[in-house]
Amino acid sequence: MLLTLLSVTQKMTLDDFLGKLADWGIEVGKSILSAVIIYIVGRFLIKQISRIVVKILEKRKLEISVQTFLRSFLNLTLNLVLAFAIISKLGVETTSLAALLASAGVAIGMALSGNLSNFAGGLIILVFKPFKVGDYIESDAQKVGGTVREIQIFHTILTTPENKVIYVPNGSLSSNAIVNYSKQDKRRVELVIGVEYGEDYNRVREVLERIIKEDSRILQDPAPFIGLGALSASSVDIKLRVWTSTEEYWNVYFDLNKVVYETFNKEGIGFPFPQLTVHQAKD
Repeated sequence: MLLTLLSVTQKMTLDDFLGKLADWGIEVGKSILSAVIIYIVGRFLIKQISRIVVKILEKRKLEISVQTFLRSFLNLTLNLVLAFAIISKLGVETTSLAALLASAGVAIGMALSGNLSNFAGGLIILVFKPFKVGDYIESDAQKVGGTVREIQIFHTILTTPENKVIYVPNGSLSSNAIVNYSKQDKRRVELVIGVEYGEDYNRVREVLERIIKEDSRILQDPAPFIGLGALSASSVDIKLRVWTSTEEYWNVYFDLNKVVYETFNKEGIGFPFPQLTVHQAKD
């Protein structure tokens, strides 16, 4: 009789356990399924919201640098909200999670101090505008240079002339020297042209003045400058300084070198080359 009672009790306990386990599995399955649905719907909504915000920013004709920064910040914020919603649906209390994050705030702040400075640097760049998307810049601190493609919340993305992509922290860009080659609408092209000793300087100057006048890309205000720069070991160095638009800088630089070389050859103006005179001692 006692063995029969124990057997019935164990059977009931096992049945209860299996029932509770099944109920728990169903609840967990519902939570996971709901979390998956929230993730899918949330990602869809984030994409739609981002598209709407992009259209609004474009209609307001904000600078591209501001647009990229705001898009990056919006995506980060919306993804954080989605993450908290998923965690809450999985049964983790967000209040306790928030308390845990608050208690670990100091450690997290220290660990993310670099990113926080980069975020602040991004805001400084947007407010004071030392550069914008499309400008060619060089960073003295990072020893890199390139065309600004995007200004994100933590990094500025540069594209080099070799088509390399460089991610530069905003903190270093906002707190160190930056050379912006695109800020001004005009740039000065400077060449040092060496001619042989014995060449008539005035004649060389007249040829250079003719070359300058024939190039419509070279500005007359500020006026071009031609001067005798130095008497080097094997050449007379003439400095040529002309102004052109920033967009035409490299075209003028390379074309001017080419035209000077061809014209000097036609005019019989000699280019110097290193020479070494050897005297043979007599016995």
